[in-house]
Amino acid sequence: MEGVTTLVGQGLYMAVAAVAGLSIARILKRDNTLGCLIAGVLAGMLLPVFDYDTGLRAENLQQLVFFVILPVLIFDSAWKIDPDKLFRWLGPILLLATLGALICALITAILVYYGIYHPSGFPWLAALLTGAILAATDPVAIVARLRTTNANEELLTLVEGESLFNDAVAIVLFSLVLGIASHSAMEGSVATGEAISGAGGFALYFAVVFFGGLALGSLCGLVTAIVILFLRSAGAALMVLVLAAFGSFYLAEHVVGVSGIIAVVLCAIVARACLREQYETYLSHAEPTWEWLSLLFNALIFVIMGLVITFEMFSHQWLAMIIGIVAAIGARGFAVFLLAPFARYVGPPIPANWRLILSWGGLRGVIAVALVLSLPTELPYWWTVQSMVFGVVLFSLLVQGTTSTRLIRKLGS
Repeated sequence: MEGVTTLVGQGLYMAVAAVAGLSIARILKRDNTLGCLIAGVLAGMLLPVFDYDTGLRAENLQQLVFFVILPVLIFDSAWKIDPDKLFRWLGPILLLATLGALICALITAILVYYGIYHPSGFPWLAALLTGAILAATDPVAIVARLRTTNANEELLTLVEGESLFNDAVAIVLFSLVLGIASHSAMEGSVATGEAISGAGGFALYFAVVFFGGLALGSLCGLVTAIVILFLRSAGAALMVLVLAAFGSFYLAEHVVGVSGIIAVVLCAIVARACLREQYETYLSHAEPTWEWLSLLFNALIFVIMGLVITFEMFSHQWLAMIIGIVAAIGARGFAVFLLAPFARYVGPPIPANWRLILSWGGLRGVIAVALVLSLPTELPYWWTVQSMVFGVVLFSLLVQGTTSTRLIRKLGS
């Protein structure tokens, strides 16, 4: 009973901080995510003054982020995508989300490794972990601006669709590298045979996790549609959709062992496509519900980030943060401009002015924060990686997010 009370108290505390963050954003006329980040930082500063401990720690927030917050945010984003436009752009989306994410992770790792160049304290595994985390994009801010500026719906689909699949690839890569890094930390070194085996088996591992997520998500989407059509109730339909968001993610990650993000994405897309004719009857009221859930959970993730940020990060790791920012932006731009010309061979060509929006709009946010919070503190370089990722996310919020509207209008997209 005491544990339940603690969880309720922590939930209420973060919810109040989230509301305070939304209020700060309203006063400052800035993004909600930035306001919630400020609220988290302020809350972290005030708690010691009142000698109050919430029990919240970076290391025990990973489960909350992954299995409560992420499924809702991912399902909401996938639900809003027009299935017809998604299938039209599926080739370019998968090109950027798979090969593009891998290139971005590798280039980021190389730049970070040689930028810091401290092999004993920051080895290649640390650089690869950083690259995998920063390969995950979160276009919440850029999508919001695209919607407010009445930007091209095709561009909106490309940006949001690429981000959803990109996140899945980044998480698979992160999981693989983290497994090697954890083994290395325990054993002291990674055996050559094991490293080769890991590299050689990555393609098979990725295929199973990625395509397994596609299959499971499609099945969950079909079951969701069938249950909604059987129940024939608007209230029940909304309940089933919420259950589908959490259920598909849990089944994929804990039962089947495939990509939870891909499963949730496909579940939402297939369910919406199957229920297209019944949308006004059973699902028209679902939009406001997903909107407030998405707003709440987006607010919570940035409150959490604010709570775990320390001023020591800026005083001790400022150079690493700058290196991370330059590496993340440079790698994203390189990957987009390298692969964009090949999009015409797998789908519609990507216009030249869209490429700059895709590069600059590749913000880092929820997924990057969730992944870096899950790093084991046994890794000697975890704090450096976390500091760099937080620095990149802050740059995304303060600079990329605030300048994207002007860029979109200037390019006339």
